[in-house]
Amino acid sequence: MPAIAKRSLELNDDNVMVIKSENAPEAVGSTGDSTPQRRKLRSSSSPMKLSPISKPMKLGSPHRRLSACANSSANGIEKYFSQKKVRTFCKSVEKSVDKPKWDPKDVKQISEAKEALHVSTVPSTVSCREDEQKRVLEFCKACVEQEKAGSLYICGCPGTGKSLSIEKVKQALVDWAGEAGFQEPDVLALNCSSLTKTSDIFSKILGKDQPPKKVKSTTSALQLLQNLYSQKPQTSRRKMTLIIADELDFLITKDRVVLHDLFMLTTYPFSRCILIGVANAIDLADRFLPRLQSLNCKPMVITFRAYNVEQIIRILQERLMTLPHSVFQPQALELCARKVAAASGDMRKALCICRSAIEILEAELKESNDNLNSSPVVDAFFEQQTAPAPAPVVKKPEIDIVKIGHMAAALSKTYKSPVVDTVQCLPQHQQIILCSAVKLFRRKKKDSTVTELNKSYIDICKSTLIPPVGVFEFSSMCRVLSDQGLLKLGGQCRDEKSKRVTLNVDEADITFALQGIRFFRNCLQ
Repeated sequence: MPAIAKRSLELNDDNVMVIKSENAPEAVGSTGDSTPQRRKLRSSSSPMKLSPISKPMKLGSPHRRLSACANSSANGIEKYFSQKKVRTFCKSVEKSVDKPKWDPKDVKQISEAKEALHVSTVPSTVSCREDEQKRVLEFCKACVEQEKAGSLYICGCPGTGKSLSIEKVKQALVDWAGEAGFQEPDVLALNCSSLTKTSDIFSKILGKDQPPKKVKSTTSALQLLQNLYSQKPQTSRRKMTLIIADELDFLITKDRVVLHDLFMLTTYPFSRCILIGVANAIDLADRFLPRLQSLNCKPMVITFRAYNVEQIIRILQERLMTLPHSVFQPQALELCARKVAAASGDMRKALCICRSAIEILEAELKESNDNLNSSPVVDAFFEQQTAPAPAPVVKKPEIDIVKIGHMAAALSKTYKSPVVDTVQCLPQHQQIILCSAVKLFRRKKKDSTVTELNKSYIDICKSTLIPPVGVFEFSSMCRVLSDQGLLKLGGQCRDEKSKRVTLNVDEADITFALQGIRFFRNCLQ
C-alpha cells in the first residue's frame, strides 16, 4: 500500500494558511518548484479544494463569516474584526463627514454664519415643537371640517417658538384644505402691539370677513361683526376665517372688554372664526376671561415649554448644518445651551449669543493681525528670508473656529452678573480658593472648616505645580473673600482654622466665571 503523505497546517509570517506535505515533494504547483501552496481565497478564479483534514477547522474569509452572522447582534459581528480595522473604518467615516475648515477672515463666510444664526432667518422646519404644531393643526382641521368656530390660546415664555410654529401651521392648514377638497380659509395674521387702539382689531376682522362698504358712523365694527355672526349667511357656504392675534396681552385693558368681546365672537351661532391668540402669560385665560369659563366657552390652551439643553443644541446644529464649514467648537455650543436653558430657555437669546461669539472672534483676529503687521520681528523676517525666525515668534497658532473662550466671553456680555465680574477680577490664589470650595462642597455637606478648605487648596496647588501660600496668608484671603460676600465665615471660635466656612454665592456663578480659562476648567473637573 502506498504511504499516505502527512500534511500539516501552518501560518506563515503574513498570517496566511499554508498546507505542507512531508512525504510528497512531487506535489508541486504549475511552475514546478516545491514552494508550499498558499490557500486561495473564495474570490480566486480557480479555488483550491480543501483536504479532509482542513474541513473540521471551518476556516473562512472574513466576508464569509460576516455573511453567516448577518442576523446576529452587532457585538457578534464586531468580534471578527481587529481593533485596527475598526479604528481605520471609523476614521474613514469621520473623514468623509468632516466639513472643511472655516476661514473667519473671509467676509463672505462670516456673513453666511451670522445670517444662519439670525433670528429673522426662518428655518425650513421648526424642530422640537412637532407635538404642539400637531395639536394646533388638528384643532384647526376640526373647525374647518365641521364649519364650526373655535378659539385657542397659545402661551409660553419668550423665544419658545410660538409665532414660528403658528406660521408653519397656517401654511399647512391652507395646503391641507386645498388637497382635502375644502374651501381654503381666509387668514388674518396681525400683531396686537401694532394697533393704534385696541378696538381696531374688530375693524381688521370686519375688513377680512366682508368687503368694505359705507356704514353709519354710529355703528361700530364690533356691532357689525356681532350682527353678521348672529344671522344665517345668504350664501350657502361661507369661508372660514383664521384669525391669528399675536402679542394678545396688548389687548388687556382696565375693563378687559376688548379681549372678552374678541373671544365671544366665536360663540355666535353663525360665526366662522377660528381664533388663535398668542401671548406669554400662562394664566391669561383664567385671570382675564372668567366670564367665558362660566359660559363654557373657555378657549383651549396649549403651552410651549422652555427649551432644554438638548433641544437648544439640536436647533443650533440644524441651523449650522446649512453652512459648508464648521464654525463652532462642540463644547462652545454646549456651554451656550446649558447657560441659556438654565436662565430662560429662550432660543432667540441663544442665537444672539452665538452671533456675539462670532463677533468676538472677529475682533480677536483683527487685533492679532494689527499686532502682527506692526511687529518688528515680522519685518525682520521678511527682510531676511534666508534666515527665518522661529515659528512661535513670528506666527501665532491660527484660530479657525469659535472656541469655548469666545462663547464664555459672549455669555458674560449677555448675562452680566456682579458675582461673575468680581470672581474674574480676583487674584489667582483667591480664585483657586474658590475652586477648592466648589470641589469640596460638591462631595461633602455645604459647610466645612477652614482647615479642610486649606487642604483642598493645597491639593490643587500641588497638582498644578503652583506654590501654595502659608496658613496665615490663606486665612487672610478667606477673610477678604468673606468681606466681598463670596465666602461666609461663621462660628465664634478664636482659632481661625476651626471656623466654619461655606459658599455665599451660587456655585454655577463661580464655574461660569472661571470656565473660560483652561487652568481653572481643569481644576473644576
